[in-house]
Amino acid sequence: MKRQLAVFILTSCLGLSILGCSTQEQVPLSTNSGANTPETATPTAEQPITTTPPPATPTNAPDEPGFQLTKYVIDVELNYDAHSAVVDQRITYVNNSNSELEDLLFLIEPNSYPNGFLLNAITWENDNPIQDYSLNGRELRLVLPQSLEPESTVGITLSFQLNLPNQNAPYGYTERQTNLGDWYPYLPPYIPGEGWLVREDAFLGEHLAYEMSEFEVEIKLTNPYSANGGELVLAASSIPEREGDSYQYHHSPARNFAWTVSDQYLEQETQVGAVLVKSYAFPFHPQAEAPALEETAKALSIFSELFEPYPHKALSVVEADFLDGMEYDGLVFLSHAFYDYYTGDPQSNLTIIAAHEVAHQWWYGLVGNDQAREPWLDEALSTFSEIFFYERAYPEFVDWWWENRIYFHDPQGWVDSTIYEAAGFYPYRDAVYLRGALFLSDLRNLLGEEVFIAFLRDYLAEYRYRQATGDDFFNLLSAYASEADLSALINSYFSHRSG
Repeated sequence: MKRQLAVFILTSCLGLSILGCSTQEQVPLSTNSGANTPETATPTAEQPITTTPPPATPTNAPDEPGFQLTKYVIDVELNYDAHSAVVDQRITYVNNSNSELEDLLFLIEPNSYPNGFLLNAITWENDNPIQDYSLNGRELRLVLPQSLEPESTVGITLSFQLNLPNQNAPYGYTERQTNLGDWYPYLPPYIPGEGWLVREDAFLGEHLAYEMSEFEVEIKLTNPYSANGGELVLAASSIPEREGDSYQYHHSPARNFAWTVSDQYLEQETQVGAVLVKSYAFPFHPQAEAPALEETAKALSIFSELFEPYPHKALSVVEADFLDGMEYDGLVFLSHAFYDYYTGDPQSNLTIIAAHEVAHQWWYGLVGNDQAREPWLDEALSTFSEIFFYERAYPEFVDWWWENRIYFHDPQGWVDSTIYEAAGFYPYRDAVYLRGALFLSDLRNLLGEEVFIAFLRDYLAEYRYRQATGDDFFNLLSAYASEADLSALINSYFSHRSG
């Protein structure tokens, strides 16, 4: 007999106000471990075509980018109890486009909140004040005194104060934690012929895009203890060098730098090869704390072997005081609901979403994309990576995963839906995440396992540290499917593309 649990089958900020989403909805998850995988409602995939796959990408660690990185040097002092921070930020921006730039555009997500961002000073690297700029909503635009040539640099310094909103989200504070995701002014990718990759917020999904950058961050606490007397614990995208109440972080190359602070975190850690995996959890469900760390570490190990090695020295997994999972480069949040409803075995959202968010370290971290207009490029790949995880870690639950994660919801919709087209949470999830996983499953069956894995590795190698598009994905795929007719498959899943 199937029993239903009201748990949260959400991934990667499908409903967070800071990232354009709103109130969460509970989704029933079938937990019948004996379910057989039903026939898919999508067209039956053809038998694998026998081909000689191109050579797979070597499994040695990723190389450094072949270009100079924009550098963010950030000094921040956090007053945990006042929910505010004073920040000095120095940016050395590198024009890695092939276009001359007449202005610079910073995105400042905290300025979306009333009194959330107070700009105190803005200067060029020679300390001369910047006069010609405008700050409208979350966009800070600077007019350059002269055109910035490709591969040239320019330095800017910002001094500002953050007043965090009281909200259950990756940016803001609650009684249990303070989160700083998307908290500093940053420059999005510049797309020749289009301009700065800036998208409007939406009710669902994510709208931000990041360039690979280098981060040097120093965090100081005004008090090492909260007003409740608890010692404050920091979790971040990398592991710090600590001097007293000063935490110094280096994170590069990376999409972003996120951190969180709480007086309730319990820390655990384990080692996966050269990578330190650290867990930060609230002390309310000890049965889930070690599994959250263990499943994260398993996923990191599996994906490092399957795709390519994880590029950083550390990964933090943090229990979130909000009802969702969320990925950052080097840090992932897992909702407290996943801990609260942990079943004690891998048939749980704690395991599913841990694998999903870790997969984002490749499909979002290493290969970026336009998350607003082509969210399937990271979300479908991360969802499908969950089955890679179960096949290798828990093969006895593969049928369960397909039944409960995919078929139970009878997903409909176009995989290439944007965050602006969905009629609501369920249609967006079903189209982009779940049907996206079905598309990749059919593609895997069509190409065969060896060719499919070679394609994914080559996709990572080709677009590592860059922004990939749907055109990039399918253009590369054509080299791996030269003997296959993909038109029926593509036409059944994609509305903006013909096979």
